[in-house]
Amino acid sequence: MLGINPITIFRQNICGVKGKTDELVSSMSPNSTHILCFSEHRLKKFELKQINVDGYRLSAAYCRQVVKRGGVCIFVLKNMKYTNVDLGKYCKDQDIQVCVLKLKSAFFNTCIMTVYRAPTGNFNLFLNRLDDIINTLYKADLKLIICGDINTDCLTDNDKKRQLDAVLLPYNLSAIVHFPTRSKGYSSTAIGNIFIDTYKFLNYTASPLHNGLSDMMLNC
Repeated sequence: MLGINPITIFRQNICGVKGKTDELVSSMSPNSTHILCFSEHRLKKFELKQINVDGYRLSAAYCRQVVKRGGVCIFVLKNMKYTNVDLGKYCKDQDIQVCVLKLKSAFFNTCIMTVYRAPTGNFNLFLNRLDDIINTLYKADLKLIICGDINTDCLTDNDKKRQLDAVLLPYNLSAIVHFPTRSKGYSSTAIGNIFIDTYKFLNYTASPLHNGLSDMMLNC
């Protein structure tokens, strides 16, 4: 989870959100979480609209058009104000799935982005479109938070990580999760991460939350 005064964001690869919402909300209590960012909700658009997360409303989403599973979505507390940012033209089922909303507040100008790339997705296409998306959104006074599940391990030095860093660096964006978010056998990775401009967010914390529903959740 990501704690950024005055909001808290929860990010998780949920591996299918259906049937998990009650346990999910229970696992976060009594913590006050304002925004829920999910990758791999695995639902069609009409199915996702029927999902109820107590106290929250579905605020932004992308559902795969052809290939099954995947998908990204964002739920926000019902009393929060926001506007949607339509980035559907950049999405391609396996390669890049993204949804974005902009929080409406007198205190900050913030965009929340949830992005997913399947393990078999075209990485170069992903990078090119991610760069286009950030460039479209970017403004000097904008605080951008990218909750990403891009199937690239940020804990090790590897070619894909270096390519990703090269795209994010011009916008001063960097990964803030430096602990494993997925463990399998003897392997621990951080293929899910959160990227922010740490100069714009001076007061933040990132911590894991184990709820047993899928990959480790990030509470920010």
